[in-house]
Amino acid sequence: MQFENFYFIYAFAIIPLALLIHWMTRKWKKKALKSYGEPAVVARLFPDLSRTKQLWKFILLNIAFALLVTGMINPQIGTKLEEVKRKGADIMICLDVSNSMRAEDLSPNRLEKSKQAIAKLLEKLEGDRIGIIVFGGEAYVQLPITTDYAAAKLFLESISTDMIPTQGTDIGKAIDLAVESFGKDEGKNKAIVIITDGENHEEDAVRAAEAAAGKGISIHTIGMGSENGAPIPEYRGNVQDGFRKDKEGNTIITKLNDQVLQEIAGAGNGIYVRATNSDAGLNHVLDQLDKLEKKQFDSKMYSDYEDRFQWFIAAALLFLLIETLLSERKSKLYQRLNLFGEKKK
Repeated sequence: MQFENFYFIYAFAIIPLALLIHWMTRKWKKKALKSYGEPAVVARLFPDLSRTKQLWKFILLNIAFALLVTGMINPQIGTKLEEVKRKGADIMICLDVSNSMRAEDLSPNRLEKSKQAIAKLLEKLEGDRIGIIVFGGEAYVQLPITTDYAAAKLFLESISTDMIPTQGTDIGKAIDLAVESFGKDEGKNKAIVIITDGENHEEDAVRAAEAAAGKGISIHTIGMGSENGAPIPEYRGNVQDGFRKDKEGNTIITKLNDQVLQEIAGAGNGIYVRATNSDAGLNHVLDQLDKLEKKQFDSKMYSDYEDRFQWFIAAALLFLLIETLLSERKSKLYQRLNLFGEKKK
């Protein structure tokens, strides 16, 4: 299953707002009626009005609205699973999520700029498989290598600097994990793209790049940051609470380390690009990725996705019709039974 217009899901926020307004309105009406006299006496002035039916009409309207929004989102169901033959390269993106990536010398900050660049890369890929590794003091596979670009975008959105409990920047571990994630297939159809500010806290990154190059895997690096550097913001909740300081109380300035990233790219038979606010550098890397050998592989995917919005729209119209036909007045049968009960008393 997939959703064609997922952004319409925010419209569901109207329902709790409507519930709040309805509750406040009913409370205000009760208070207003009390000012006219005793509730039992006032109720006799409106003998045909049914509060229960009013509530049901409100519930029906909310159900209809929820179904209408679901229809606008348009759930789509794949009718069959097909094995598709593709030709492409395998690309593993290693994204630095250490605290230094919060620095704002790139707008809005280094990490968000990186995520925006990766999202644009995903839009340009055709047939290639892609995976995502996040790293700091440790490295983890965020997304195993796949052809599902929609899933890649979802995983990309959830990436933050809070993902890695061990702080630091160990590029070597990220490279080793990327090589391992490719599997045992040989061939020059694999590449690793490292996106980081280059503040490597370990010394085995160049060695790892050389080992990867020995297996035919090229390594490209993209430097996020500036030579002058920037302080690292600290947040309490969603509010900035100053900048990160060292043990002596001095504000830490994190700078882009061009030299390390150039050495890694050189050892990995790749290129190094420095990102700027106007150009994240992925276009230059993409040109290199296009030169990779394209390998044929099989992938399973749902085909013939069918729209299901019509069922939800039809149900919404049905509930709206019921709400329209439902009168706010008490039924005659209810009135007769109520009158009969009063006579017996």
